[in-house]
Amino acid sequence: MNGNKPFELDGEGSGADRGFASYDGRKLVYIRPILACDVIDDLQDEYGDMSVQIDADATLYSVHDEDGERLALVGDRELAFAAARQYEMTPVSVH
Repeated sequence: MNGNKPFELDGEGSGADRGFASYDGRKLVYIRPILACDVIDDLQDEYGDMSVQIDADATLYSVHDEDGERLALVGDRELAFAAARQYEMTPVSVH
């Protein structure tokens, strides 16, 4: 996760060519809360150092495609929704 960009797509393209589910012509992405301790390994670089500083008990928001693949981790729910819309996706909440 890059501290300067709240949303990162993994892979190439906008996702339009990746077969996402859609609603009203826009790709659906699913946003759910997740504890930082559950994804702590994903926040470490190859040397085991943290790429971002975050408390293990902090709540993050994980953005997923229709297959459940995580596209991004965001520190704020509203920012996760805003970033998804910025990338012309329709975010929905999953609990």
